[in-house]
Amino acid sequence: MANLAIDSIKERTFDAIVIGSGASGSWAAKEFTEKGLKTLLLERGRNVEHVKDYPTTNLYPYEFEHRLEMPYEDKQKNPIANRCYNYREDSKHFFVKDDEHPYIQVKDFDWIRGYQVGGKSLLWARQVQRWSDFDFEGPARDGFSVDWPIRYKDIAPWYSYVERFVGVSGNNDGIPELPDGEHLPAFPLNAVEDHFSKSVAKHYKNRHVISARCAHLSKPNPIHIEQGRVQCQNRVLCQRGCPFGGYYSANAVTIPWAQKTGNLTLRPHSVVHSILYDETKGKATGVKVIDANTKEEMEFFAKVIFVNASALNTNLILLNSISNRFPQGLGNDNGLMGKYVAFHNYTATIGAEYDGLLQYRTDGRNPAGGGYIPRFRNVYRQETDFLRGWAAGFGAGRAEIRDTSGVGSALKEGMLNAKLGTWRVHSHMMAETIPKEENFVSLDADQKDAWGIPLLRISIDYDENDRKMRQDYYEQMTEMYEKAGFTNIQTRDDNRRPGNDIHEMGGVRMGHDPKTSLLNKWHQLHACQNVFVTDGACMTSTSTQNPTLTYMAFTARAANYAIDEMKKGNL
Repeated sequence: MANLAIDSIKERTFDAIVIGSGASGSWAAKEFTEKGLKTLLLERGRNVEHVKDYPTTNLYPYEFEHRLEMPYEDKQKNPIANRCYNYREDSKHFFVKDDEHPYIQVKDFDWIRGYQVGGKSLLWARQVQRWSDFDFEGPARDGFSVDWPIRYKDIAPWYSYVERFVGVSGNNDGIPELPDGEHLPAFPLNAVEDHFSKSVAKHYKNRHVISARCAHLSKPNPIHIEQGRVQCQNRVLCQRGCPFGGYYSANAVTIPWAQKTGNLTLRPHSVVHSILYDETKGKATGVKVIDANTKEEMEFFAKVIFVNASALNTNLILLNSISNRFPQGLGNDNGLMGKYVAFHNYTATIGAEYDGLLQYRTDGRNPAGGGYIPRFRNVYRQETDFLRGWAAGFGAGRAEIRDTSGVGSALKEGMLNAKLGTWRVHSHMMAETIPKEENFVSLDADQKDAWGIPLLRISIDYDENDRKMRQDYYEQMTEMYEKAGFTNIQTRDDNRRPGNDIHEMGGVRMGHDPKTSLLNKWHQLHACQNVFVTDGACMTSTSTQNPTLTYMAFTARAANYAIDEMKKGNL
């Protein structure tokens, strides 16, 4: 029996364990397996295989029961999920329904999750921008949050490493606050988007409207063909899963790449309860897992553990990893874990009309979504009464108008002969929020989920800085619209709740000092250095860029550091 027990432990022992199979977790798995490490990749949701498990990817609208609309019953049952712009009849199977993993909203918060192999990399907006030192140095300049322990030079080569592998389309625009990258050809702006770009360049010194940078293959390189991917087909049905691999997802790219090495063990339906800590060794030794279906408890062991469960679930797992040494959660000596959570503020939009350039129309679709306006407020100096700044998306298009006023043959003619309307332009704000101690997550003392894990309590909200920034967005965009000749300008607060931006960050922040942060410059827990966090939970501040590219670059850098430290016998 002793030999059987030893064999069982050996079968459950790996070189590395990665918790979470989304964009960042799959990158950790890729790096470890490529370097020869036997790696266990844990995913709490079901398996989703590339192409095979995209059931709606090639369906026409008329093949859906509700023609892509969500029925009233679903809206009543899943109000949180239904508030997400991507939750539709063709993609709902990739979302966590409201009753599947409940949480406690101390303040209104929409926690949007995707529990399956690949996570939300099947659903993301695929927008990718690098950070600059203006972003990394933000907290040090204005004194809010703690100083980042890294700078752009530390991560720049890893941005390039990731960009080359996943494929990023965009221009090199020469903007200091938005560094250039390793880009495939950009998806071009249309006539009115280009008009707005030129107008902004004419009237402002440090404002730019550029082609959005996105993780789509506009022109595949040999590495992408080797991955089994082909050029993006511009279908813009990305939320269904792309059978062409036209955009980056863990399912299409990093997980299959790791599987090819023969070093990956992928285990779906594995809910991580906690990380195991050995007080005599002063290290984490493995993870406790609960089978999502059978509720069976089991343990797996490894020298290194990467926690990439998505920001709030990473906080939950670490807070639930208690021991005599860490009664408040693994590595949580300073009591800051779960605090200083931040996100992106997407509450403001602005639309308008343009009656010029009517000789042009748009044909086809742009998977990049149009234009991007990098942050220009408070970059070189503090110039407003609010901290940090905002970026924005921008797009333009002409809708087809059908005359339905007639009867009989007149109605038929009106329906068959659509006319193009005027140009409509639209923009949405992407604003930084400031990490605050009062924005936090914690474990409920009494209520537990179906797997016996405490429910997460979420207390996160907007503040006065966010409201001032929204007003500035309205004012500055209105001025820019007017200078471009746009009319019928209309601003709108969409009343979006925190969380609906799907960019929650922090709670296990990086920093120099173990007294004021949880992670060091290599993403190791200060107090347990064989545990790494490289998803959104590690973020010290949020800046304005879409964060996934940064998570992937962080992960590649940290994984290679961990591999080197293992070779030296330090982990």
